[in-house]
Amino acid sequence: MNFNINTDLHEPAYMQLYVQIRSGITSGALRKGDKLPSKRTLAEETGVSVITVEHAYAILADEGYIESRQRSGYYVTYREKDFISVLANDNDIKDVDFSSHHPSKNTFPFSVMAKTMRRVLSEYGESILLKSPNRGTKELREAISAYLFRSNGIRVGSEQVVIGSGAEYLYSLIVQLLGRDKIYALESPSYDKILKVYSAMGVECDMLKLSRNGIGTSELEKTSAKILHITPFNSYPSHITADISKRNEYIHWARQREGFIVEDNYDSELSILSKPEDTVFSLDPNRVIYLNTFSQTIAPSIRVGYMILPESLIGQFQERLGFYSCTVPVFEQYVLSELINGRDFERHINRVRRQLRNKN
Repeated sequence: MNFNINTDLHEPAYMQLYVQIRSGITSGALRKGDKLPSKRTLAEETGVSVITVEHAYAILADEGYIESRQRSGYYVTYREKDFISVLANDNDIKDVDFSSHHPSKNTFPFSVMAKTMRRVLSEYGESILLKSPNRGTKELREAISAYLFRSNGIRVGSEQVVIGSGAEYLYSLIVQLLGRDKIYALESPSYDKILKVYSAMGVECDMLKLSRNGIGTSELEKTSAKILHITPFNSYPSHITADISKRNEYIHWARQREGFIVEDNYDSELSILSKPEDTVFSLDPNRVIYLNTFSQTIAPSIRVGYMILPESLIGQFQERLGFYSCTVPVFEQYVLSELINGRDFERHINRVRRQLRNKN
C-alpha cells in the first residue's frame, strides 16, 4: 500500500498515518501476518520523521491491529474472521493484578467551572427554572453529539441522546427498554453496582469470566444471554482493555443472537494513548447502546450521564419510556453544554491525559 501525508490538513501526520494503515488492515488490503514497512522506510516514503511513524505504530499496537516482534519488525495481527485476539488465551488471566489502584485524576478546574456557572446564570436567566425536556435539553444533547464526532468520529443525532442522573439510573432505563424477560451477561469481575442495579430491576444475570483481553470466547459461547454489558476500556477492578479483535467478537456475538451490547465507556477519555479508544458503538451503531458520564472526567459530584441509542430503538424508547422526566436540573445541563461547546471540557481532558502519560 502507498501511504500519503497531506500537509494541508490540520490533522497531525501520525494520525493520518494511523488512519490509513488501520483502513488498510480493516479493508483486507493488509492481512494477518503481513509485515509492515520498517519505521525508517515508511518515514522516507511519506516524508515524515521516524518518531512520527513510531507514534502511529504504537497506537495500532496498543489497539491490537499490529504487534512488534523483536529484531523482526511490525506485523498485522488483526483478522476480522477470527474475532479472537492472538495476544491471549481465554483462561490466561492469572497474572492480572486486580489490586492495582486507579490512577488519580485531577478534577475540573474550579475557576473555569465557577466562571461558566456565572455566565449561565447571567445569559440563561430564568430559563434555568424551567422543566427539562424528558430526554434532556436540546443544548446538551447537541453538544454531546458534536463532541462525540470531534473526539471519536461517532456520528449520532441529538435525538439519539438521552440524559440522566448517572450511570446507575441509565442502567435501570435500559432494563425497562430491552425487557426483564431476557438474560443479561456481565463481566466477571465487574463494577459491583452494575449487578446490583440489574438484580434490583428483577433480571437474571450471567457472570462471564474475563480473560486477558476481555470476556473469554468459551464464556460468550455458553451463555444464553441476549444482552451483553461490557466495559471494554479499563474494566474495573481488573483494568483489562478489550483489543480490537475482541470488540469485533462482541459485535459478532450480538449479531448472531439478534441481541444488544451495552457499552459502558466511563473511563475511556482518560486513556494515556494519543487518541481515544475506538468504541464498540462505532463498529456497529445498530447493536450497541453507548453509555458515558461526566463523573470521572469533571468531578464525582457531577451526577450526569448520557446514553446513545441505536436509531432502531428510538421509537421503542419513546413509546415505553418517553414519559419519564429528565432527572438532571437544566442549570447543570446548560453548564455542561457551555463547557463542551467552549472546548473547556476537551482542554481539560487533554491536560489530564498528558499528565497520565507523563506518569507512565
